[in-house]
Amino acid sequence: MLRMFGDAHYDFLAKRRVAIIITGVFTLVGLGLLLVRPLNPSIEFTGGTLIQVHAFDSAIRTGGIRTALEAQGLSGSEIQTFGAPNEFVIRARVNVSDAGTAESTQRTRAVVDSALTSAFGAGSYELQRAEAVSSKVGGELRRKALLAILMSFGATLIYLWFRFEWRFGVAAVAATAHDIISTIAFMSLLNLEITLVVVAALLTIVGYSLNDTIITFDRVRENLRKFKRQNLYEILNRSINETLPRTVLTSGTTFAATLALLIFAGEVIRGFAWVMTWGVITGTFSSMFIAAPILLAIERRWPGEDVRGVKAIPQTGAVVAS
Repeated sequence: MLRMFGDAHYDFLAKRRVAIIITGVFTLVGLGLLLVRPLNPSIEFTGGTLIQVHAFDSAIRTGGIRTALEAQGLSGSEIQTFGAPNEFVIRARVNVSDAGTAESTQRTRAVVDSALTSAFGAGSYELQRAEAVSSKVGGELRRKALLAILMSFGATLIYLWFRFEWRFGVAAVAATAHDIISTIAFMSLLNLEITLVVVAALLTIVGYSLNDTIITFDRVRENLRKFKRQNLYEILNRSINETLPRTVLTSGTTFAATLALLIFAGEVIRGFAWVMTWGVITGTFSSMFIAAPILLAIERRWPGEDVRGVKAIPQTGAVVAS
């Protein structure tokens, strides 16, 4: 079988400063944009209006309803079938500032009614109910999402502390934090709507990034025992090169899948596809250019015994030996 990068000997750590500068500039621009244009939360987080529609015309489908609403300025509305194929639930909002109020509910109902009449004609549907949706659930979801991320950080730190050493855990958590922050910057630059599926994608990125970093660190641990005369710089470079075929294969296939979703999937899943596509890129990047350099910096600042029981020597290595 073809093995890509099977004999790679790249000096990744030599490019660490350039990589950090590039990701730092990108992240600062994205986060700085938040000061001018905050993130765009969906109805699930801000509240809005829930409208139930009964369609008499079999030609009415979710795609047609979404197109009709967008033509009236109700972009980002959530449309789902409700029980029967001709029953629909629409979650929409006219203004974010007064979402969930009685006045907003009446205005949203009127806009939806006008949009459906223009698209399908009067008498082809019936608005059965319209009610305000509170943003209370959104606040709870935000708290739980943040708690899930913090718990994953804590579990990873503890796991790597016992399996390797505390330095590995700190480096892995720092790399994953970088991925989350850079993803938020990416969402800011694209002005993506923050929905539940986008939050799910963000949590998926946490797992993906940690998995990629742990695999590299596991090889580092093996090589520390195998190549006892090499310093940590050389060991890190060697380990990244040895896991490069697996990294390219895993990241490439995952990237292809998320790219297919981005191109061919519908509007509902597009935010998830954007975030996952970026997550694959930044997760792979951080394993090579963030986690390893941080581990090297920690060892140079606070040298300790590595997994061989040998005191770390803070040397500046050369290109990985063949």
